[in-house]
Amino acid sequence: MVTWGIVFALILALAYFSSRMVRQEDDGFQDAGLAILEFGRAFPQEAIRSLHATVDGKAVFVRLHDNKAGFMRSMRNHFACHLIEPGTVRVSPLPNGKGIAVEFLDASFHNGEFTFANPAIAAEVSLWLLGNYLGHADREPDAASGATG
Repeated sequence: MVTWGIVFALILALAYFSSRMVRQEDDGFQDAGLAILEFGRAFPQEAIRSLHATVDGKAVFVRLHDNKAGFMRSMRNHFACHLIEPGTVRVSPLPNGKGIAVEFLDASFHNGEFTFANPAIAAEVSLWLLGNYLGHADREPDAASGATG
């Protein structure tokens, strides 16, 4: 009876650890807080303004305070963080409109096609990457109304 109890306990332990390993590999960035913590740990001097994750949760694009951009990718058991320098990325839209194809000139292993929840997010991220994003909150009141002084 004791032998069967030990065998049963070993089987349960093996099932528990194997299911945790599989879940860890597949989760990606399901939580924005995890992405903020990981990027902050990699680049503590950079202030994060906002971020958008891909639909599959495997990548997160980060908008930084000084209009720079960052990128994070889930790499099975760790997260790769990349600070995008101006002029080191090429972006083109995907045919479905909900995604972008990104070519990192300084880190080609991160190249890929990334799909977002909707076309507006894909457009916003592409503007971050190209370095010319100006949100509604960033506009000066005179510039938004078209008034000149």
